[in-house]
Amino acid sequence: MQHMEHDTIAAIASGLSASGIGIIRVSGNAAFEIGDAVFRAASGKKVSEMESFKAAYGFIVADGKTVDEVLLLKMKAPHTYTREDIIEIDCHGGIVVTKAVLDTVLAAGARPAEPGEFTKRAFLNGRIDRTQAEAVSDIIAAKSSLALKNSVNQLRGDVKTKIASLRDTILSKTAFIEAALDDPEHYSLDGFPETLSEDTDKMIDEISRLIKSNDNGRIIKEGINTVILGRPNAGKSSLLNVILGEERAIVTDIAGTTRDTLEETVVLDGIVLKMIDTAGIRDTDNMIERIGVDRARAAAQEADLILYVVDATVGVTDEDTDILNMLKDKKCIILVNKTDVEEFDEGKIRAKLQSSSVPVIGISATKQTGIDELKKCITDMFFAGSLDFNDEIYITNIRQKNLLIEAKKSLEAVKDSLLAGMPEDFYSIDLMAAYTSLGLITGDNVEDDLADRIFSEFCMGK
Repeated sequence: MQHMEHDTIAAIASGLSASGIGIIRVSGNAAFEIGDAVFRAASGKKVSEMESFKAAYGFIVADGKTVDEVLLLKMKAPHTYTREDIIEIDCHGGIVVTKAVLDTVLAAGARPAEPGEFTKRAFLNGRIDRTQAEAVSDIIAAKSSLALKNSVNQLRGDVKTKIASLRDTILSKTAFIEAALDDPEHYSLDGFPETLSEDTDKMIDEISRLIKSNDNGRIIKEGINTVILGRPNAGKSSLLNVILGEERAIVTDIAGTTRDTLEETVVLDGIVLKMIDTAGIRDTDNMIERIGVDRARAAAQEADLILYVVDATVGVTDEDTDILNMLKDKKCIILVNKTDVEEFDEGKIRAKLQSSSVPVIGISATKQTGIDELKKCITDMFFAGSLDFNDEIYITNIRQKNLLIEAKKSLEAVKDSLLAGMPEDFYSIDLMAAYTSLGLITGDNVEDDLADRIFSEFCMGK
């Protein structure tokens, strides 16, 4: 972003399409002046004379001609999204009229906002930190109610509060060390290493929990990478069609119909599943089918969850057990299909699998039975049976995770220095390194060029 930060900016904040209303957002020192230039209130009152957080009915006018009938909302700094003066114009929806209103505002002195510039100003003006800014982007991109709830929690400041608490503890310990080294007569370090060791252990534990939460956080944000696996003609494609609620995959009685992976995304009770249907795994001389089998095996290695489909009319074969043994470190659910044709005997299936830990569910893709049980099993497996966060913090951003890892390494270095009996000034170096890493999570001391890069990925008008 090459423009001056004190410019008054404007953009269409709603989707540019046929809709009920279109919203033009204007932010900056000249927002009210521009409002006076383009808006004619039915009451005759100017925008600059209106009370803050009041809406007025009137018309947008350019060159003495009415552009549109609108409502205008005035919001006075600092109690606004950007902490600047803002007006929002609600006009009739539609591409032509919304652009016409924006063009009128730009002609009156505003410049076009760049992608994410409103949120960038909120960040630079101290209304939100970087984790909250990233949460804004995640809210817009949320694919499920679960992802939305987690993003809203981050926007509320849950991550910011946790990081601030950790940094406050580090700063307090570092300040005490520096004071004791400068003024040993008034500040004693007797017993301090033991106290610092206990506090460092607590911080390492807290950071470790945040790092660990990234696995579920990524799943919440991006979805569960789910691969449907099994031998040919077990009913994998039929299962995919049932879950999707449409005939997406080709289904025939001919074994080996699916030759390549087929990817679809579906939301089941708030859980995003990134479904991958694969070719049936078997030894084959057909070169094309063999490529499909290789791709199926590769997809399975990258999966968060394997749905392994077994044909109830055939039972668990030696080939099935060989495949499942290769995937023993993966989360897996065994789905015994065609139970409408063959009676489902879980004990018999488990005896063949020689495992009591892997969930086994009888289903019928034809009759669409067993799907509710599958949904519950996935919820139990990934979210301990509940989609309620109970206000737990989940780290969904790989940048945040990597900085937490750096902070943890620095704190572990403090522990090493304590165990080695190193001088106190060694502790300060690593404590401040952890302090800096945590500060980068929330965006403290972020340079302008980095801020430009962060917010350039946001959508226009946000």
